[in-house]
Amino acid sequence: MKELLLGLRLLLGSGRGNRARFLLMTLGSAIGVCCLAVVLAIPGILAAQDARKAAREPDCSNGMGRCLSASGKGLALTRVDPYGSEPLNRIFVALEGKPIAPPPGLPALPGPGEVFVSPRLHAVLKSDPGLAKLLPGKESGLISAEGLAHPDELFAYIGATPQLLKDGGHLTEFGHSETDFPTVEPSTLDILRFTMAGVVLLPLAVFLSVCARLSAASRMRRLAALRLLGVSRKGTQRVNAAETVAAALGGAVLGLGAYWVVNQMVSRIGLPGFRWYPADGSLSGSTLLACLVGCPTLAWFVGLIGARKAAANPLEVRRSAVEKAPRLWGLLPLVPGLCIVIGYCLAGATGNAPLDTGLSSFLMPLAVVLVGTGLVLSLPVLSRALARRVARSTRSLSLGLAMRRNEVEPGGALRVATGLVLLVFAASLTQGVLIELDQVSKNTAPVQRYRMALQDVPAGKLSALTRLPGVRSHVIQTQSWTDLEQEVSPSIRAVIASCDQLRKVATLLKDCVEGRPARLMVPGSTYDETSKPGRRFPFHLRNAKGELQVMSVAVPQRTVQYRDDLAVEMAMSGTVLLPPSSFPAGFQPDEAELSLLSASAPQTVLSVLEGIAEVDPTIEVETVGVVVTSLQQITVVKTLLAVGMVLGLVIGVAAYLVAATDRAVERRSQVTALALLGARPRTLRAVQVAQVVLPLGVGLLLAVVTGKMAESSYLVTGGGAVFWDGAGLPLLLASAVGVVMVAAIGALPLVGRRIDPELIRRD
Repeated sequence: MKELLLGLRLLLGSGRGNRARFLLMTLGSAIGVCCLAVVLAIPGILAAQDARKAAREPDCSNGMGRCLSASGKGLALTRVDPYGSEPLNRIFVALEGKPIAPPPGLPALPGPGEVFVSPRLHAVLKSDPGLAKLLPGKESGLISAEGLAHPDELFAYIGATPQLLKDGGHLTEFGHSETDFPTVEPSTLDILRFTMAGVVLLPLAVFLSVCARLSAASRMRRLAALRLLGVSRKGTQRVNAAETVAAALGGAVLGLGAYWVVNQMVSRIGLPGFRWYPADGSLSGSTLLACLVGCPTLAWFVGLIGARKAAANPLEVRRSAVEKAPRLWGLLPLVPGLCIVIGYCLAGATGNAPLDTGLSSFLMPLAVVLVGTGLVLSLPVLSRALARRVARSTRSLSLGLAMRRNEVEPGGALRVATGLVLLVFAASLTQGVLIELDQVSKNTAPVQRYRMALQDVPAGKLSALTRLPGVRSHVIQTQSWTDLEQEVSPSIRAVIASCDQLRKVATLLKDCVEGRPARLMVPGSTYDETSKPGRRFPFHLRNAKGELQVMSVAVPQRTVQYRDDLAVEMAMSGTVLLPPSSFPAGFQPDEAELSLLSASAPQTVLSVLEGIAEVDPTIEVETVGVVVTSLQQITVVKTLLAVGMVLGLVIGVAAYLVAATDRAVERRSQVTALALLGARPRTLRAVQVAQVVLPLGVGLLLAVVTGKMAESSYLVTGGGAVFWDGAGLPLLLASAVGVVMVAAIGALPLVGRRIDPELIRRD
């Protein structure tokens, strides 16, 4: 306890310079804790949104929810439609008996013709009146925050009659333990955690360590003096730890206060594609404990380790003895990390991409941590080896002085460079994650397909759907009848469309004769072996009265060459093309799918969906190739990755500024001594720039190489089509060059115009 009090007394009574250094340590710790709080708050925000989603889900909603009861007091039907890249959630509700407790956010369930909408949807309806076709009824109120995942959600409860929801699920109550539509899927959340660990947490640990070791040389001399005056070895370490812990604890309190301000401001402004309520961003007890206890604990251990040399060899510290060369154990984490990364790269290059995602999900984060840690620990070793070789061969005075200084003190300049090196490494890794997400979310098909069950289309409404504005064509797909009691019951697929309908969507259509059946031959597609010419297959047909009729279809001899532009092809080789005129009047296939086709422009897609809703708002429409819930998840993940990159940039720049300022103060006496010996300011500036730029250049080159390898290995394990990202390399190299230029400019102020001999008076 005495040592701790001594450390605090030395802190308060050691002059303005040490108090300024303590303030710098505190501010640096505050920035680090604020960034840490942001990262740790993200899972809580997502969990709060998912909890509100789960609390409002109907227990049974036409197969899209969980059925708790076979009979309920009402009916419910859930529909999720794309509004651009956002999901528009609609829940149709109809009561059949006693009232049901409303979901959170509603005072009561809507009756027939009543609609409750979210505030964002209320605003959108004013700017886009056509959207009201999806919401049949009159707006009766707004959904409060308790019933919404986030302020920008497009959500509506629509009251209906039981006759309208005849295909709906039985409704007993609202609420589940888990949501069927999480904000971010668990697998995608693992990707986010993995990236955040590499982009934010690893540089953050380095940054907090840098803040805890500011003015290391002067502090070690002071601690060595205490050791020579009789303070014990452990007591000397505690004196140093007291100062670092005090700075870390003060920084933790300031950082948490800064996070509260940031949360209140950003949650109200919102991020692109991601908003939350301020209460969702409140920090949990475990997060507060991690910030208020974890960061000072890290500072305590850094303080103990930092004072180890002064406690063990105080005379060496006081006499400024030459530091021992860094040992090769710093390369230890880098070697196994590179082995894992190189192994995955070779597997991708040889076409043997791993299929065991469970093992890869463990090895890839481990490799990233090992490589990132190895970059930090190996830089002093590599810097000293390079400095020694250059100093022996160069004839330049400036370069020779710079390299000799780096050889004697290899860790000095690299404290400035470490944060920037990790920033470039993390940027390359993030590029790989964005590439993988882009492969998932990209929809390049020029034609959009809307698929729905033909039996869900109301009687007499089929022609209205096919004539909607924006719909360029339509086809019906069906399957021949199969006898489920037989072990082997072959069947064929059929496409019901005219040649003119197919020409509007096909890129290849040859030998098609209007009104005549044929077999479709798709180049490169697997042929259906059961579709042999002359073989007959039964098709079950029904009319509006429910009467059943069986039509036997013989596989024709004629073939038609066909190919379409859809992301999922409508037909395979052997599919039979049947003209609509071949069916009896008033009859249609018993079980079939109707596909409408339009251009893939977002406005066209929205117009078609509005037209379908005008015909029947309860029809379940699948937009092929566009899973809007997945698109929203990808948007959220990209936004959070951008937040991570911004935090990484803040941490990297802050680490550079803190370390560069500290180094400028520590190097003043050495620069002054060289100036008194006759060195010109131009020479001293060249020395300072070379001391920082050369080891930083080596570190950045290593970061680019290892970063691209880690990125490629991540893409290999992701299972996508892209393994090698050549397009991102110029941007990465340009970033590295920019970092070197910033570091060179930052090294110039170390040399002032005025010589102050007082700085070396004691030496």
